[in-house]
Formats: sequence, C-alpha cells, structure tokens
Amino acid sequence: MTTTAASSAAISLADGLVLRQAQPADLDQIGMLLAERGEPADALDHRLVVTDPDAGWSACAVVVDGDRVVSTATLLDEEVRVGSVHLPAGQVELVATDREYEGRGLVRALMRWAHDRSAARGHVIQTMIGIPYFYRLFGYEYAIDIPPALTVHTPPPGEGTPALRAALPSDIPAMAALQDTAQNGFDVAMPHSAACWRWLPAHEASTVWVLEDGDTVVATGRTTPPDDQVLLAEAAALDETAARDLLRGVAALVPGSRPRVVHRTGTVTAAAWQEFLDHEPRAQAEQYYVRIPDVAALLDRLRPLLWHRLTTAGVDRTGRDIVISTFGAHYRIPVHADGLGEVVTGGAMQGPGAVGGAGVAPDHLPALLFGPHGIEGLTRIRPDVYAGEEELFQALFPPLTADVLTYYLPY
Repeated sequence: MTTTAASSAAISLADGLVLRQAQPADLDQIGMLLAERGEPADALDHRLVVTDPDAGWSACAVVVDGDRVVSTATLLDEEVRVGSVHLPAGQVELVATDREYEGRGLVRALMRWAHDRSAARGHVIQTMIGIPYFYRLFGYEYAIDIPPALTVHTPPPGEGTPALRAALPSDIPAMAALQDTAQNGFDVAMPHSAACWRWLPAHEASTVWVLEDGDTVVATGRTTPPDDQVLLAEAAALDETAARDLLRGVAALVPGSRPRVVHRTGTVTAAAWQEFLDHEPRAQAEQYYVRIPDVAALLDRLRPLLWHRLTTAGVDRTGRDIVISTFGAHYRIPVHADGLGEVVTGGAMQGPGAVGGAGVAPDHLPALLFGPHGIEGLTRIRPDVYAGEEELFQALFPPLTADVLTYYLPY
C-alpha cells in the first residue's frame, strides 16, 4: 500500500472504533465536538478548511463509534522558509476527543494518521502550537520562540481616530504583500498559506483589519475579540506613520484600555511603536513545536543554505565530510569544491568530536535548525550538544530570528 493510500484508508482500532477520513455527513458532529471541547468558533474554522478547494475533506480524519464521531484532527499544509530554502510543512490543528472516549489512545492514532498524510504531501517538517509537553509524546520539540505581547502604555499622538475596517477577500493581495515585506528580514518565516488567507476574513476567533490611505492598504493587523483588553498580532505597515495610525485605531476599539501588541523585532511596526510599549521582562518561555520525521531528508533540503553559510564564512572544508551525530545515528555531508553532496546516514556514533563532528541530541535538533540559540548557545545550556570544530559548526548553525504566522494566534 502506498503512503497516500495508507493515509486515507480506514483503520480499525480497539473496541470496534474506526479511524477514517472525514466525510460531509460528519460535518455537524465534528463541529459540535470541536465547539464542546474547544471554542464555539472552531466549528466554523473546521467548515472553512474542509470546504476549501486546497484543503478539502482529505485534510480531516475522525474516529467513529458506529455513526458517532468521537475524535477528530485536521492537517494543514504550510511552508517554512529558512534563508532562501522553502520547506513544505504540515500543521496539526482542530484536535478534539469526546470526554467519554479519552484515555483510549485516539489522539495518538490521529497523530499517526496526520504524520502519514504529511509524508504523503511531501512535508519534511511539522509545526504546531500545542499544550505544554503533550505533543512531545509524538515527536515534537520546542524550537522557535513565540514573540512577546507587550502592553501599550501610551497610544501614539495624532488627530482623530484612524478608520480601520475589517478586511475583505479583495484585500488579501495587499495584506500578503505587507506581510511578505515584514517577514523578509527574518531568517526563518512561515507565512499564511493561500488557503489560510481565504479563511481569515471569515474567522470568528480573530478579526483582520486594514488601514487605507486613499485606495491603498498601508497597514494590516489581526486582533482578538475586544473584551477588557484587545491584542494586536501580525501587524505590518508600509511605513512608520501607517504603523502608528494602525496602533491608534486598535487602541480606540476599547476606549480607555491598554492594548497588547505582538512585538515583531526589526519590522516597521516594531520601530514605530518602540517608545509606546512597556518592554517588561518575559515571565515564561513560549515556543512553537517542530517535528523532524526524517533528519537526512531535511538536511538534504537544507544543503544549499548550509553551503551558502559555509562559503560566506570563508570556511574551506573541501574533501572533508561534515559529520553530525544524533548519537543513535549520524549524518555525513560530503564537501565538494562546488557544493555539498547528498547526506549519507550511518549508525550510532557516541563520540563525533573525535572526527571533528558535532553531537546534537535528537530532541535538540529542531532548536538547532530553526531556533534562536545556534549551536554556540545550545552548547552552553545543553550538555548533549557540542561541536568538535567550533568555527565550522558556528558558521553552519548560527542563531536565527523567526516569524511565524498561524491560523490560530498563540496568545
């Protein structure tokens, strides 16, 4: 059976339960389950996914007990850019299990389905926002920092209230262009997919706003429902004037409140808002999960980037392999005069430093490849991460900045 067929075939589970692809007849039951175990808006979000031409019903699986839907999960197609390399990725969302059926391994079975489907879709990594620790049980590890949400102590001065309006589908090209510009300065970026852009204007858990100058969209952002305090995320602006007007408009949504804004370091909005935000120390670490199903496949995709880093740093290693050990396995990357050769996988290697290699425990590999510490930083805080040749591996694995846009806001 092919991987594609395996990811869509019905699977018999214990106690007569069956895992299968969701069907249109399941829509109402899935919606009720998601609303009961999550948020009422999740039912609409699921409907937007499964009725979308890019995602469709094959993106969702259910576990059924007869005709009753008792568990569900959905896999979204994403893309993560690292430098100039674009990695196809998957993201699991909309996971829920009926209370009566908890503790039977249904989420574990659905995660296997999701990972099989992800492989069939050609994804080389999976990303996720998830509850603390739980998804580490399925091979996910914390890797990419979630930026802080900072409190606005004083809105920018200005006359009148900028006229924000809810985004329309016709605004998507302009919003996507503003986000692309904002993300260009980051080493790692995950933009909204084309499908996600279509869903967001109808999404009820947040509102996407635009600010216009004449007929031109000059700023955009996404807010949570304005209760006592509004949160502004994914803010992007053409210039600092537009950024300040966007912030004033959002502050006016809840008069007298102090909004929180997600700080995207190095962007136009971050520069424009610097003096208006409380840059208080962060109380708790928050990170996105990343799962690497096949280390060699991922390293192969990253070879152009690794070669670029090597040559930019002026490190000449021609004729000598780059060796990276995850201790239970190791990976050799041949270095030729004109580039890196295909990754060769080998067996256990407990002491890679003896051959000038790097040792990286597998649960720290996502942080090494996508995170803010680089190998030098990880070496200081993780005893099972080290480099035999420091200059080489610091060039290959520097600290990375990152900006991730997701269907759900992680706040």
